[in-house]
Amino acid sequence: MTTTMNSTFSSHLPASGEVSGTFPIQSQSDVGAAVSAARGASSEWQSLGFSGRKKVLLVWSKLLVNDIDKCAGMISEETGKPMSDAKLEATLAIGHLAWAARNASEVMRTSHRTPGLLMANMSATVERSPVGVVGVIGPWNYPMYTPMGSISYALAAGNTVVFKPSEFTPGVALWLANSFAQVAPNHNIFRVVTGLADTGRALCESGVDKLAFTGSTKTAKIVAATCAKTMTPVILECGGKDPVIVAADADIKTAVDATLWSAMSNAGQTCIGAERVYVHESVAKEFIAAIVELGKKIHPGAPGMGNYGAATMPKQLDIIESHIADAINRGGHALLGGLDSVKRPFVEPVILSDVPEDSIAMQEETFGPTIIINTVKDMDEAITLSNASRYGLGASVWSKRQGKSIASQLNCGMVAINSTISFAAIASVPFGGVKDSGYGRIHGPEGLLEFTYPRTVVRARFQLPIAFTSFKRSGFSDRLIVRAVKALHGRSIG
Repeated sequence: MTTTMNSTFSSHLPASGEVSGTFPIQSQSDVGAAVSAARGASSEWQSLGFSGRKKVLLVWSKLLVNDIDKCAGMISEETGKPMSDAKLEATLAIGHLAWAARNASEVMRTSHRTPGLLMANMSATVERSPVGVVGVIGPWNYPMYTPMGSISYALAAGNTVVFKPSEFTPGVALWLANSFAQVAPNHNIFRVVTGLADTGRALCESGVDKLAFTGSTKTAKIVAATCAKTMTPVILECGGKDPVIVAADADIKTAVDATLWSAMSNAGQTCIGAERVYVHESVAKEFIAAIVELGKKIHPGAPGMGNYGAATMPKQLDIIESHIADAINRGGHALLGGLDSVKRPFVEPVILSDVPEDSIAMQEETFGPTIIINTVKDMDEAITLSNASRYGLGASVWSKRQGKSIASQLNCGMVAINSTISFAAIASVPFGGVKDSGYGRIHGPEGLLEFTYPRTVVRARFQLPIAFTSFKRSGFSDRLIVRAVKALHGRSIG
């Protein structure tokens, strides 16, 4: 990514460094204008109702399906990932769009609440309303799938959206906005603003009604602090140091295949990808031998040339290199690859073992095609080590009989049992983490509700003969209230 004096920047092909496209650096006033335009389109979008919005969003979904090769080509070009992976990303994003469109009405329907005996004359309901204008700041590693997890659900809930994509993948975002404009009644319902960090900060300060951010924990804290100045609520989906737990009764062959893919696909640039493995000592030798052998069969390369691509963000290579160096210097063993695996802009597969738990390679997100395998004596130790992290995004558990028991003890937002990152493909379940991995949820009913606020409506169906909310309230009324409360709530628990 480069900038020029005339307020533009360029995205590049990760494998070659060639310029992919040039885009405007939009100013604070540009961002304000986009948010204002989105706010102006809000009433039109809301007036369509659930059925009208559903129709528009499903037509958009069909358009994306028909143009999936073009869409995947744009993703592959800007991220450097293989076309196969780009198509998988696009299909998952489209699936979430369709689910949100079809389920928003049911999830957001008015709910009736029991008023209780003291308020038996009342009807109590809770309505769900869209927050208004939603700001979305997206990442570069999955430039369609990840932001669409917010965009789709926000739109389906009746909000308008202003999206600021990563400066490494602006082309994908603009393509999405242009495709939506082909089917939408008003192109201001979904707007894109491009630029660098200042453009993102401007969106945080623009007065949007909620902001959804995906990126590093460090940047998320800045975003949250900036939004706090205007009381703008945020959803933060940050990094992870996702563990894989392999029990003695695991299907080793399947666990190896899935774990290697989870760690290495997309050049390891996956927030929910495997970064550390805790394998039971009784099967550790078998697991390690199999994953090293399989790792020898994959390699990076330009799209169409490798199993995964180059590092999309060049400076990430320094972090990957430092983590490998620290792991080895601290006594870790390189089972496959090592420091010489970093061959800019690519990183060949790296498999390490016996790395100290307090090394940066075990504590911080590497975000590269590396995996660390440590042996444990039992599952209690595996659970303890998995939880001993400031992150809590996802995890994988491999066991034929203990999967649910282990999963329920992990301090994270998502767990896949005998599979890997499968929760990301299921639109009906929430996606998000705890601790330094963020807060709030996208996807599923919870994702729709994140972009709404509850409105309580209480209506008197008839008036009681005794007025309790009046300056005319008598001593008799006070005694009656006390007696009623004692009768209803004063009994001992038994």
